[in-house]
Amino acid sequence: MFEGKTIWLAVNAASGSNNDAALAELEQAFADAACVIARRVGFHDEGAPTIEALQRNQVDMLVIFTGDGTMNSIVTGLYGWEGTILVLPGGTMNMLAKRLHGEATAQEIIARVGAGLARRERPALVRSPHGDGLSGILAGPGAAWADVREALRDTDVLGTIKGAAEAIGESTGGPKVYCRAPDCGRPEGYSAIQIIPGRNGLELEAYYAETLSDYALQGLALLRRNFREGPHDSLGCYQSVRLACPEGDEMGLLIDGEAASPAATEVEFVLADCDVDMLVTAHG
Repeated sequence: MFEGKTIWLAVNAASGSNNDAALAELEQAFADAACVIARRVGFHDEGAPTIEALQRNQVDMLVIFTGDGTMNSIVTGLYGWEGTILVLPGGTMNMLAKRLHGEATAQEIIARVGAGLARRERPALVRSPHGDGLSGILAGPGAAWADVREALRDTDVLGTIKGAAEAIGESTGGPKVYCRAPDCGRPEGYSAIQIIPGRNGLELEAYYAETLSDYALQGLALLRRNFREGPHDSLGCYQSVRLACPEGDEMGLLIDGEAASPAATEVEFVLADCDVDMLVTAHG
């Protein structure tokens, strides 16, 4: 799938895996797959590649080696482009890469594509008025844990401790979020509801915390983006869902792990297909 194509590589020096050693390994993997990268674009310094730039340079494939937040910015900015995007795990959590390729490393993914073991798809996503979630959207006061995760990523110990205390306070005292349509789950609402896109619909995982140990478990799960480890209810799978804050407060949102502007008191999320082709190598 690489042969005869003009390929650009987008990287981000601020992402979790974009160090010199990782980039050297990436370049070697491309060379082993007989792939020539025509240009490397540094998101941190140059911004996201635009459709106009890709078309002007007749780029066939854009390879993205960044974290989930940067990935979202680049992919959603290329909606309508006729080329193909290859997502590689270049950040801390790499949730989108895991959706598309399983637990494979960047080198393994490149080898699969080079061997013709990839298919073009438009994966399902969560669409909202506040942005599309390629790997998922988290709604509710539990979104306050994003700041804790940033401090942890920057090895800011004092910031992590302070942020964790504030996040627990917001999770316990902040406005809860509940599922209005369909009407399901706890009537008193939840600290956070995670919306995960899948082939059959949007999976809802609702997180609650009733004791201090529950909050500690929930916070750890949110920090690790492994939401299913926290105490939660599985609310089912739907084509669309409407969430609301019962007290009429603005709803906190994390879209692909990044904080979005405060949402309205009630927001509808729907299942949609990505508006640009991606390469998928995961089985099934």
